[in-house]
Amino acid sequence: MAADTKKKEVKERKVVIKKEPIPQLATGDSVKVSMRIIEGDKERIQVFQGIVIKIHPAADGGNFTVRRVAYGVGVERTFPYASPLVARVELLRHGKVRRARLFYLRELSGKAARIKEKRLSKEKLAMIETAGAAAIEEPAVGEVENIPVAETAETPAE
Repeated sequence: MAADTKKKEVKERKVVIKKEPIPQLATGDSVKVSMRIIEGDKERIQVFQGIVIKIHPAADGGNFTVRRVAYGVGVERTFPYASPLVARVELLRHGKVRRARLFYLRELSGKAARIKEKRLSKEKLAMIETAGAAAIEEPAVGEVENIPVAETAETPAE
């Protein structure tokens, strides 16, 4: 009976940690991931900042891989979406890429490894932040007016 009470005590001690929702990520995005690191009886937050090179959706929530170059050495780390150890994911900037997997960045270095920034209108940014949905690829109302229109030569009616 003593063993049964110990098991119940252990279950009661577990604390569910509520975490912030992870923003809608895409490959090429620059992110800052805050991880809870537990060392013995101490706990601290460690930040890992880099570029999302892969997103793996799965039934258990999936995971995403972030790459950075630290002291000339490329470091990649995979974070599960559903992990309670991932304290927070902060989206720094959207990357403009045309691939789902950015493994080609492993062979590049310096300026060649940079990714262009995807510029979004204020309406799209507000929609993404509030709803957490993916951006709609339609031009905003203000952007449509700036499209140059070719002049047409009108012929006189005969």
